[in-house]
Amino acid sequence: MRTDIHLWQAAASLILVALVIVVSLWRQLGLERSIAWATVRATVQLLCVGVIFSFIFDSSLAALWSGMWVTLMVLVAGFVVTRRTGGVPQLAMIGLLTIGATVGVVLGVIFGLRVLDTDPIAVLVIAGITIGNTMPSVVQSVDRTRTQLREQSGQIEAMLSLGFDGATATREVVRDVCKLALIPQIERTKVVGLIALPGAMTGLLLAGVDPVDAVLIQLVVMFLVLGSVAVSVIIVTMALARKALTEDLRLADWVGQQASV
Repeated sequence: MRTDIHLWQAAASLILVALVIVVSLWRQLGLERSIAWATVRATVQLLCVGVIFSFIFDSSLAALWSGMWVTLMVLVAGFVVTRRTGGVPQLAMIGLLTIGATVGVVLGVIFGLRVLDTDPIAVLVIAGITIGNTMPSVVQSVDRTRTQLREQSGQIEAMLSLGFDGATATREVVRDVCKLALIPQIERTKVVGLIALPGAMTGLLLAGVDPVDAVLIQLVVMFLVLGSVAVSVIIVTMALARKALTEDLRLADWVGQQASV
């Protein structure tokens, strides 16, 4: 398999991005700035990561550096969730611990059961796949929970005034948000192998691994990722709904505030 990619080949992959920018400018869709910024940012970040990885994997302390990198990824994910919480007390720590714990479980199963050999590259890849799937769903659930709590504040307050407890009054919000946040991950799982080939399996196939072995490894990773996303979304959503109520069962002041982007 070829691994020597020329600069012009990488640049040629921007053809569809350039087409979208042209269409956006032509039709005044307002997408060109965000798409261009996302492209530039991704390029810079990945090039930096490539340089750092080269240093890590050539080092005699590769295992230590990879562990530190995974920790950094978890902290960054926690920071992103923190921004979305808008300063909700203790929820940032809950989000951070939840993502960290689920990543720990995934790594423990993958390498504890020796599904993959324990090496720095594999640790970083599996942790990145897990966090990359979990964080967007958690952020979406936080955003949607805040919106739902604000939009349904009248209904929630009415239920509380009628004697319902906090969990019952916010149950519909939690249920709807969890369903919505998990739809993308569930749908990806449903169509895997039919209209989509997942990244881990594709990488293994390109590396020459037997197709059946690649599928089995992908199944393990996919099921663990689905579980980690679901667990993280449910825990964070339930925690946010609980924090939305004060001790005397009133909606907290932050519910009506807009979260920072």
